[in-house]
Amino acid sequence: MPKSKRNRAVTLSKTKKKGREHKEVIVNSIREAAEKFPSVYVFAFENMRNLKFKQFRDSIKSSGRFFLGSNKVMQIALGRSASDEIKPGLHKISKFLRGETGLFFTDMSEEEVKKIFEEFEVFDFARTGCLATEKVELKEGPLTEFSHEMEPFLRKQGMPVRLNKGVIELISDFVVCEEGNPLSPESSRILRLLGVKMTSFKLHLICSLRGDDFEVYREGLEESDVESS
Repeated sequence: MPKSKRNRAVTLSKTKKKGREHKEVIVNSIREAAEKFPSVYVFAFENMRNLKFKQFRDSIKSSGRFFLGSNKVMQIALGRSASDEIKPGLHKISKFLRGETGLFFTDMSEEEVKKIFEEFEVFDFARTGCLATEKVELKEGPLTEFSHEMEPFLRKQGMPVRLNKGVIELISDFVVCEEGNPLSPESSRILRLLGVKMTSFKLHLICSLRGDDFEVYREGLEESDVESS
């Protein structure tokens, strides 16, 4: 009788080795970038959109290199103290790698970097759990923006609808979301159908090391706060 695939043993040492090798590749890549580029920035991101970030990264790939991933791995690559940093001052940068952050190595001027980061913002549809930025309410009456085939789907989202001579009709006012409240899966789907974008993907510079010049940009993220967190 053939053995069930579900019962086959998995050698953990192999998976651990593969994971360790992947981390080593990242560490070596970060260290190579630190040697190649004169400046490094720590940035934070809100509402990450992978495709949009890839497009942004590709647009300036000739002038720098981005790293996202495990903060701990990135800290190890840079050095977490003055005694194990690979270049003077990098341990100061390392302390700010916490939460949703990444590294940007570049030969661009500080003015150029600030400009492209400040100008980058992509508006998108909010996902489940995001806080609504405004109240959205639909009034009783025909919903001419939807075809009649959408009626069953809208009903499943909790909307009080019916078909009236082939036109979807709201039989009473309906609040899709309230400002400041988390979006439900249903609210998120309805807002997408309505074309209402409530979130934006942004990048924020946290700090930089340019040669020997270390600088913190964002208020509330001073080095003393990082060390005590």
